[in-house]
Amino acid sequence: MNEKQHRPDWTEYFLDIAKAVGRRATCLRRRYGAIIVKDKIIISTGYNGAPRGEANCIDTGNCERERLHVPKGQNYELCVAVHAEQNAIINADSAAMEGATIYIVGVNADGSLASGKPCLLCRRMLRNAKLAKVVYYETDGSIVSCRPDEIHD
Repeated sequence: MNEKQHRPDWTEYFLDIAKAVGRRATCLRRRYGAIIVKDKIIISTGYNGAPRGEANCIDTGNCERERLHVPKGQNYELCVAVHAEQNAIINADSAAMEGATIYIVGVNADGSLASGKPCLLCRRMLRNAKLAKVVYYETDGSIVSCRPDEIHD
């Protein structure tokens, strides 16, 4: 009982929750989870997967990008999924998002970390939703925290 318990800081706490949200993802390649937080209160969550009412890749067993060996970040038009960030934005109240932070975690099919860096389209959406900050894990486990307009390829 003398061991000091580790209590995660807010960033670690919200990244842990984003990772848990990503467990609902329906992609065969990568599972992403995203949460939007304002004043330490979660206002929305999202994970990557097919649009509502459409067949999920994990249910059909088919991933067109995987079949064609398309690298990460290329040929998104072949994918049926909506990104985790996009779903979090869609599920949120637009007024509540202004000035909020989005936390993003990605996990590859083999369990290793995937970069949570938003794609170009998601970056545009994050700016348009007036989010103030993006926080995500890189593949090496480092945490990136920046404004949406500071993310570049």
